[in-house]
Amino acid sequence: MSGKIIKATLAAILASGIATVSPAALADTSKMQIPAKAPKGLEKCYGITKAGMNDCGTATNNGCAGSAKTDSDKSSWIFLPTGTCKKIVGGSTEG
Repeated sequence: MSGKIIKATLAAILASGIATVSPAALADTSKMQIPAKAPKGLEKCYGITKAGMNDCGTATNNGCAGSAKTDSDKSSWIFLPTGTCKKIVGGSTEG
């Protein structure tokens, strides 16, 4: 097979995969089901998220993923690899 045919075939496969994944990637993140307990190897890190980029939060500020209204909200969190949060200025493992 020539290089052009291989490249065209790979491009078609990638385009097909992207078209299949895109609707899920563009889904409303506020309806995502995020586990309350951190999965193994991850920890909740509070106070470092950008507005709209949180994994979840407490009842005092928002319902869940993508709904933080302000940057660095102390009650909004994201999952990070265990041990990473303490290395980030403003990060806390307690909300």
